[in-house]
Amino acid sequence: MNKIHVNLKNDSYNIYVGDIFGAHIFKQIEELQINLTERQILIITNSTVAALYLKDTQQLIQAVYPHARVSVLELGDGEQYKNFDSINAILSHMLEHQFNRSSLLVALGGGVIGDMTGFAASIYQRGIDYISIPTTLLAQVDSSVGGKTGINHALGKNMIGAFKQPKLVLINPNVLKTLTDLDFSSGMAEVVKYGLIMDLDFYNYLAHNVAAINLRDLAVLQRMIIKSIQNKVALVEIDEFETGNRALLNLGHTFGHALEKIQQYAGLTHGQGVAIGTVMAARLSSKLGYLSLDCVNNIKNLLSSFKLPVAAPADINVTDMINAMSLDKKNINGTLRLILLEDIAKGIILESVDITTIKNIMVESGVNA
Repeated sequence: MNKIHVNLKNDSYNIYVGDIFGAHIFKQIEELQINLTERQILIITNSTVAALYLKDTQQLIQAVYPHARVSVLELGDGEQYKNFDSINAILSHMLEHQFNRSSLLVALGGGVIGDMTGFAASIYQRGIDYISIPTTLLAQVDSSVGGKTGINHALGKNMIGAFKQPKLVLINPNVLKTLTDLDFSSGMAEVVKYGLIMDLDFYNYLAHNVAAINLRDLAVLQRMIIKSIQNKVALVEIDEFETGNRALLNLGHTFGHALEKIQQYAGLTHGQGVAIGTVMAARLSSKLGYLSLDCVNNIKNLLSSFKLPVAAPADINVTDMINAMSLDKKNINGTLRLILLEDIAKGIILESVDITTIKNIMVESGVNA
């Protein structure tokens, strides 16, 4: 079992990577240091994940806290369910079952379930604890780490939310064998991101292990997950609330979120949007004199090798993209702030990039003028 400590000012916690459903993890879960004997626990999941891992999760929790009252709430599966209706379902369940401030939420699922569980935990009775058991690659390497929680709005992605750190994150790389190819490749967009913004050795490791990663070799995946988490933790520890360099983690996201929003969260997956957005960011970096064209092509080829798209869908136009990007959370005083690349493994934050140049890059990436 590998342990990664997230050292924060007030809400430090541990992330465990390994066989979390094995008996040896029981003692480690008890480090929560809260007595749940007479308290309530709500496992929040969806029907897809529940069919695979709910029973193991229930057994895990009840083995540690045999007298706790454990209930389950299954929500819709997909980004389109990351909304107020789902949050209301969580809050209603807790109110109807008289959950109090000592209750605990357990997020069992991918990024959507994790984001909503954390957000519900942040607002229910002004805050209760939650733990995360992420079951997708994207959630394991990115969204379960760092405390960003929230939901989408019709006008923008993740526009409503809060910073809420989990008490514990339990990651089992073995569950990735049940992911669809689409969900697995989507997670790789976030993995590649870490190499691009800060870690050249990791970027090269990914490039040299494409075949093993696509075959989901467990040893390679575990190393990849741990290194991804370590890179994210390094930024989160120095900038928990994203007032500085933590924004580098949004490489490709300004473009990607716009693509998702235009398709009403029912077209491209988040990872696919990030992959296309990363290529747009790389093209723009080259246009501004940072990256060479060889580097841009190298990035495109690596993303493609993980079965990710590198061009925008045919139904996207520039005007809609610019309008969607204008609501990005990173913007300051109406000015677009973009995460670009000074070089591979060297992300930068730029403001006031010429809008015409941005539009031209979009067109080069398949967006309709």
